[in-house]
Amino acid sequence: MTALLRLKDVTRKFGGINAVNGVSLSIEKGEIVSVIGPNGAGKTTLFNLISGFLPVTTGSISVEGRDLAQVPAHKYVQLGIGRTFQNLALFKHGTVVDNILVGRHWQMKTSVIEAALHFGRSRREEIAARERVEEIIEFLEIEHVRDKVVGTLSYGQQKRVELGRALATNPKVLLLDEIVAGMNQEETEDIARFILDIREELGVAILLIEHDMHLVMDISDRVHALNFGRTITEGQPEDVRSHPGVIEAYLGSGGAEQQAGPDHAKATEAAL
Repeated sequence: MTALLRLKDVTRKFGGINAVNGVSLSIEKGEIVSVIGPNGAGKTTLFNLISGFLPVTTGSISVEGRDLAQVPAHKYVQLGIGRTFQNLALFKHGTVVDNILVGRHWQMKTSVIEAALHFGRSRREEIAARERVEEIIEFLEIEHVRDKVVGTLSYGQQKRVELGRALATNPKVLLLDEIVAGMNQEETEDIARFILDIREELGVAILLIEHDMHLVMDISDRVHALNFGRTITEGQPEDVRSHPGVIEAYLGSGGAEQQAGPDHAKATEAAL
């Protein structure tokens, strides 16, 4: 069976440093897989490789069996890769609707003349795009701010808008880079609910970088742990959290020895 997204022995070098070193992972349709690791472990570099911001030095990345090395980076979205960013990348002076509409741009086939005259296919495409945007706004429960300028919204609301823009691309796999960073508990719980709904209602696979271990443990089907660009372990959330290599990565060798008892998982969670 062909995985939806597959990384095989992926390495990315910066000079003499391997930021990502021989990482292999896969994700199937409807799965939620979290990537965890200390700061500097190579998590965001891994996302930048998958989404085409950086080229792979060695190894391969494929979507439904198609090698991304054979696809221009700006066409990755057409293969079904959607993404949010650790630091918000919104058009702060645009409205919520305008920002989410950006995610529909790649699907517009209208010619310049049709767009200028706004008839026929141009009109039909715009109507369809706006209908889809309204569905996403309702899905993310941001109807009350749909016409507001994004820069005037709270941080948590802006995160929802960025998630909405990624959903507007019709992704098959959605890359979420620290989606709940900086959020309070209520906002985090809302995002967790949306992630599960995206999987259940839309059938989208989700690859998640996250430091919030509570979120990782609650919603992940599998967890992939990195340190210094290498895979420590991969597996069920509870197994990964209790893995000695993961404990050492977060607590150091001395901390790993001290936490060899039944409380080691709690200590690792606190370190995250």
